[in-house]
Amino acid sequence: MKGKPAGAFITALATVALVFVPATAQAHLVSTGIGPVYDGIAHLFVSVEDLLPVLAIGLLAGLNGAPAGRWLLFCLPLAWLAGGVAGVAMPAALPAFSPAMLSMLVIGILTAVDFRLPPRAVGALAVGLGLIHGWQNGAAIQAAGLQATGLVGTAVAVFVFVALVAALVVTLRRPWTRIVVRAAGSWVAATGLLMMGWTLSGRALA
Repeated sequence: MKGKPAGAFITALATVALVFVPATAQAHLVSTGIGPVYDGIAHLFVSVEDLLPVLAIGLLAGLNGAPAGRWLLFCLPLAWLAGGVAGVAMPAALPAFSPAMLSMLVIGILTAVDFRLPPRAVGALAVGLGLIHGWQNGAAIQAAGLQATGLVGTAVAVFVFVALVAALVVTLRRPWTRIVVRAAGSWVAATGLLMMGWTLSGRALA
């Protein structure tokens, strides 16, 4: 009986990953019709490659306490914006194997095992994540000929999202609630692994 729920979960997870994985790694740029800032806000929530790592690092910071959450709150959006500006200024072809998938795997695993990190280490991890994902966003915006002010919208969305996620996790006190958070981290890691495998298999067959 235990194998059936696990098998159903793996099947569902694989289905979600296959739906969201693109043939090539690229930012999912959207147009809301109400301006580039709002386009940038919407971008975060339609791009699984950006949203899931942000979710995972918010969960990780929350597990490590309020000080870690405060470091995350300011380091991640600022690094994202800086990386985006660099991507616009120095665009390059986006790699077929997106670093976003690796960030999902690494941060998801750290969350799943409830890895204890000092607040500054969480901040450093946030800076690395923000620079990588921001650069990819900026390079995609430059390649599409869109306005770079969309990066401001994405940075604001990142700020609000991680603030809500980290604050929620910090308030959790019962042991089972932390287990739920760790399980969510494992799902993010599994999604990153599936996306990496799907991309590599697609390149091998191309």
